[in-house]
Amino acid sequence: MTEVIDIHNHVIASDTVRYPLAPLGGKQSDWSRTRPTSVEALIAAMDASGVAKAAVVHASTAYGYDNSYLLDSVAAYPRRLTGVFSIDMLAPDACARFDHWSRAGLTGLRLFTTGSTSPGQAGWLADPASFPVWERAQAANLPVCLQMRPEGVPQLLQLLERFRSVPVILDHLARVSLSDGPPYASARWLFDLARYPNLYLKLTTRTIEEAAKGASTPEAFFPRLIEIFGAGRIAWGSNFPAHAGSLSHLLDEARHGLACLTEADRAAIFSGTAKTLYPVLA
Repeated sequence: MTEVIDIHNHVIASDTVRYPLAPLGGKQSDWSRTRPTSVEALIAAMDASGVAKAAVVHASTAYGYDNSYLLDSVAAYPRRLTGVFSIDMLAPDACARFDHWSRAGLTGLRLFTTGSTSPGQAGWLADPASFPVWERAQAANLPVCLQMRPEGVPQLLQLLERFRSVPVILDHLARVSLSDGPPYASARWLFDLARYPNLYLKLTTRTIEEAAKGASTPEAFFPRLIEIFGAGRIAWGSNFPAHAGSLSHLLDEARHGLACLTEADRAAIFSGTAKTLYPVLA
């Protein structure tokens, strides 16, 4: 069976004294409050589902910009995990914080510009004040994940034009709507981004479910996505435990949704592209 690497999951500590909660905007996400999953629980879920390795994404809606629990989690399971940290890109010490977390061993950066506690699209994504951090990411070949909405595409285009070698990963395919079905006119903006070779797609449980809504089917959408981007620029992430359901269930959903693809394409999506983005996982 194809090796599986999950590049989008989260961990929440049970010890709130050592790892105090400080969510962005002062509002904790519902999932981190009702389904907190420690790193030990994540590893157990990975073992139960057959997920070999994972890139754990910092939970901004629980910890703000304090990546301490993420770092300690990766240090506890270095053969299984790597970490994707978050920083305040406009802070005066943003470059120093980037250096701190990357030198500590975390291998990706995530920019949280929208989400459950911040439903709108933030306007700071392409602020020139953030460019020094982007330059550091480019020099280090460190991937940058973007949690964003389609409304943020004009800002994304500015960044893709300026930083042409930074691996940029769109979380959840930037929340594309697929319910109109073939030829997916509502996804044209996403397909147009394929011209940027450094842009990657994170295909999460949200995408699997969205592909089966309305007039869309997985059999119609996923081959089209592969045709445009290529499987080598797409990687799977469960979004466990933010997305309800066991990791085993979320992986089964993904396997079922992607069953229409070739074995080679599935191998790329479930592990090959992850190893390109996060070589430490190879």
